[in-house]
Amino acid sequence: MELALAFLTLAFLEIVLGVDNIIFISILTNKLPVGDRRRARTLGLGLALFFRIAMLLSVTWIMQFTAPLFHVLEHPVSGRDLVLGFGGFFLLWKSTKEIFSIMEQHHAHRHPDHADGAEAKKTNFGSIIFQIALLDIIFSFDSILTAIGMTQDIGVMIAAIVVSMAVMLKFSGAIARVIERHPSLQILSLAFLILIGAFLVAEAAGQHVPKGYIYVAVGFSLAVELINIRGRVRQVPPPAVKDGDKPQA
Repeated sequence: MELALAFLTLAFLEIVLGVDNIIFISILTNKLPVGDRRRARTLGLGLALFFRIAMLLSVTWIMQFTAPLFHVLEHPVSGRDLVLGFGGFFLLWKSTKEIFSIMEQHHAHRHPDHADGAEAKKTNFGSIIFQIALLDIIFSFDSILTAIGMTQDIGVMIAAIVVSMAVMLKFSGAIARVIERHPSLQILSLAFLILIGAFLVAEAAGQHVPKGYIYVAVGFSLAVELINIRGRVRQVPPPAVKDGDKPQA
C-alpha cells in the first residue's frame, strides 16, 4: 500500500514537473515541418525518459553532485548548482530569443515592406533535438532529486517516470497544437519558461523558491488568457452581407 501511494504521488509530481519540458518541446517542434513534429516530440520525450532512468541507475553519482566544489561569497557551489545555473541562463536566453522572433514575425506580416523579402529560415531537425536533449538533462536533475526524496525504491521511481512520460506523450500533440493556434499562448508559455529559468538561477545561487508559487501564478495567468481567448472568439463579427444578397428569413 505504501509503495502504491508513493508510485501514484511520484507519477503525479513527475507530470507536474514535466509541464515546462512539454512546453519547451512543443514550442521548438512547432518550427519544424508538420510531418516531422510528432517524430521530434516523441524523440524529445524519449530522450527525457532515457536521461531520467540513466540518472536513477546512477543515484550514488547523482548525489555526489550536491557536494560543494568551491565557495563564492561564502556560498558553497555544487555540481548541481552549476548545472541548474547553466540551464537557467539557457532558458532565459532561449525564451527571450523566441519571444523576439515571434514579435518580429508578426511585425513582418503586418508590414511586408519591412520583411526585406527574406523567407522564414528552415529549422534544422538535428538542432531542435540537440536543444531538447540539453534541456532534458537540466530538467532531469530536478525530477530525479524529487524522486529520490519521495522513495528509495528504484523500481517505483522508474515505473512512475515511465507512466508520467507516457501521459505527457499522449497530450503533447494537443498542447503543441493549442500553443501554435494562439500566439498569445506562445508568449505566455515563453514567459513561463523565463520564470522557470529565473527560478533555476535562484536555486543555483542558494535562494530556494517554492515551486508552488510559480505554478499558482502561471495557472492564474493561463486561466485569464483562456478567458480572453474565449472572449475574442465570441466578439468575431459575422460575415458582411454582400450587395444583392438577401438576408435569410
